[in-house]
Amino acid sequence: MKFLAATVESVLLADTPGTFVTRRVDQVTLDMAGIPGDLHYGLTRRSGGREPMYPRGTEIRNRRQLSVVSAEECDQLAQQLGLDAVLPEWLGANLLLRGFPHLTQLPPGSRLLLPSGGGLVCEGENAPCRHPGKIIQALHPTHPHLIKRFVSIAKKQRGIVCSIECPGTIVQGDSLRILVEPIARLQPQMV
Repeated sequence: MKFLAATVESVLLADTPGTFVTRRVDQVTLDMAGIPGDLHYGLTRRSGGREPMYPRGTEIRNRRQLSVVSAEECDQLAQQLGLDAVLPEWLGANLLLRGFPHLTQLPPGSRLLLPSGGGLVCEGENAPCRHPGKIIQALHPTHPHLIKRFVSIAKKQRGIVCSIECPGTIVQGDSLRILVEPIARLQPQMV
């Protein structure tokens, strides 16, 4: 097996009631439901606009236990939006990685392996939505139309969502091993 690598630059937690915005912490301990106390903690969650195949509010498996972004993609977003920075907190991220500049393109099923023995499974791209755009706009009132621009620009650059495959601890400065899942070449079938 060939592994790629990235460094955990920041660990973040969404534990402030009423907001998805995260705050930096030194480390978090993961269990099978995510980060205890985090907004996205749970084995299941209620479906929303991202799951139009189910009635809104249907209980589904939580594939969004953690949000992971790369420092390189955050820098690229900032440059394209004309800002000095786009912080992972504003995106609701739990991990900021450095050294993996195309994180959002990581195929679903890829593994992020922690030095503690824990492991995350990439569930796919974290599609951009208006909520981070609203935070960014509120912090930069002199820059017009940031909400709409963020949603458009952040496609393929907003990071990934992960589920917990094996519990463990994530510490700022950890070196992650990334096992990239080969993309299956399936022929589409009409049903």
